[in-house]
Amino acid sequence: MEACIRPRPLSGALRAIPSKSAAHRALICAAFADAPCVLDCSSTSEDIEATASCLRALGAGVVRTKGGYRVVPVKAEDVRADALLDCGESGSTLRFMLPVVAALGRGANLMGHGRLAKRPLSPLYEEIVAAGCDLGPQGEFPLRVDGRMRAGEFLLPGNVSSQYVTGLLLASPLIGGGCDVKVSEPVQSLPYIDITCRTLEAFGIEVLRMSSERDGKAWRVFHVPKGARLVSPGSYAVEGDWSNAAFWLCAGAMGAKPVTVSGLDLLSPQGDRSVLGALALFGAHVVRTKGEATVEPGRLKGCAMDVGSIPDLVPPLAAIAAVSEGTTRLTNAGRLRLKESDRLASVTACVNDLGGHATVDGDDIVIEGTPELEGGVADACGDHRICMEAAILATRCKGPVAIRGAECVSKSYPAFFEDYKALGGDVELAG
Repeated sequence: MEACIRPRPLSGALRAIPSKSAAHRALICAAFADAPCVLDCSSTSEDIEATASCLRALGAGVVRTKGGYRVVPVKAEDVRADALLDCGESGSTLRFMLPVVAALGRGANLMGHGRLAKRPLSPLYEEIVAAGCDLGPQGEFPLRVDGRMRAGEFLLPGNVSSQYVTGLLLASPLIGGGCDVKVSEPVQSLPYIDITCRTLEAFGIEVLRMSSERDGKAWRVFHVPKGARLVSPGSYAVEGDWSNAAFWLCAGAMGAKPVTVSGLDLLSPQGDRSVLGALALFGAHVVRTKGEATVEPGRLKGCAMDVGSIPDLVPPLAAIAAVSEGTTRLTNAGRLRLKESDRLASVTACVNDLGGHATVDGDDIVIEGTPELEGGVADACGDHRICMEAAILATRCKGPVAIRGAECVSKSYPAFFEDYKALGGDVELAG
């Protein structure tokens, strides 16, 4: 599908879609709780549905309703043996479900598509093997899982995906014994682990957080006590998604009139709520009120920013940087190479293809701002966030913008272009 956009600033108000990150975690907790749970999750996406599909394959009842999901849990002893779990192109689904099925000990085959086979599983893979499981070769699907993962201590470096930590924490109640997930300092993407702990707490499990030292290293310890079990809260509301709201808020900074996004928790553990601070640093005017955020245009100036803990904000921040005065350097972005696309390459290519000036310098992205871009053709590279980046950049182009492969927004935000139009965007979808 190709999205053809005629440049026009965006303005107005929208409600945030439910957080994909929170929905994954809530679905998994609900699927193994002690009683059914109703999840308030007004919209879904390909990634969320991938997790729901995997849980159905294991025997949980996961039914899409008008307002979200109704989940009837499956008891550990009733989990289907040797189930086939299709993770789609969702890295979160794969990295969460792998330790979960290892903890259940019923055997499973995990499938994936797109770039998922190329996205790393180490050192999570090795920790699961060390805990008593047999796994098929990395980088090949189906990934076979045999044996049952033992409780105990799991060691992970802090500079790898926080999804590994989350997967082990979600699996811990299913093992039966106590688990310590120890992560070496400094811990990148810590806010995503905070989301996991908050979700587990809502389902009756308090994750104890401690610090320790071992072999001269400092460690962050996440402890799930022996006997911990998931208890259904009856209903659970999935909070609004800051990662996707960030694109609209950035569009407000780049436009002529404000953009307001409601349905957001200003105290959320989601690290991407720091988009408001980032936009203020660029020079936009940010207004915070209960449950919503408004961003008004300002004189935008380039800046330096460490994005190690907010990798999903890099595409919208790159769009802001492309039209800001001076130079912006987004540092500590090396992990972007392992996303749905190599985002160091695809983020910069998106800016350059539309007439901007962006380069990769080691693990940094350097962008020289310009008041207005030319327009042209951008390739979404099969990456939902690159497609959204191009759409937001189009609002500051002289000429029309064509985005190839625009269907990839369905991975996280199927209604993205509908909401784009609702804010005044002029877009036609073809093919």
